[in-house]
Amino acid sequence: METRSLEVIKEDFIQGLSQISQFWGLPKSMGAIFAVLYLSPTAIGLDELVEKTGFTKGAISTSVRTLARMGLVHRQSKLGDRKDYYIAESDFYKVVRSILKGRENSEFDRALASVRNTLGELEASPNQESDAAEWDFAKNRVAEMQSFFDGLDNLVRVITALETMNQNTVQKVIGLLTKS
Repeated sequence: METRSLEVIKEDFIQGLSQISQFWGLPKSMGAIFAVLYLSPTAIGLDELVEKTGFTKGAISTSVRTLARMGLVHRQSKLGDRKDYYIAESDFYKVVRSILKGRENSEFDRALASVRNTLGELEASPNQESDAAEWDFAKNRVAEMQSFFDGLDNLVRVITALETMNQNTVQKVIGLLTKS
């Protein structure tokens, strides 16, 4: 097997996180920025992020702000330097909690309300005899979706309530689950 340099391995990691970011519907730059920061032992400025990722300064700036809102990166300043520098959050459980808490004010709540409203309308409206089977089918399908979203919403509430969730806590819970 050919030995590759650390820089080549880092480039592959950056490319991989860019693709993951794109898969989740986010800009590739967000994955690349996070990858660069995650593998950096020190905080990095925008100019260095541009150099290491190949994205424009505007794309980097926009993506860094979004990553910061998501809790994935944190801004730092250096004494005597007016530039901002950034580091990656390394506590993924903290990130998950932050993202899940953020969904409380997102489109997810509007989507849940839409499903809930549709189910309410279906339940309140009388079935037409000519299409009763289709009416019942639609009602059952929307009720199943509502049940799924309610369960998902409850799971999110539990996860976000676990403020002390860390690697040890998760490993203990997983250990308990695998023993059953």
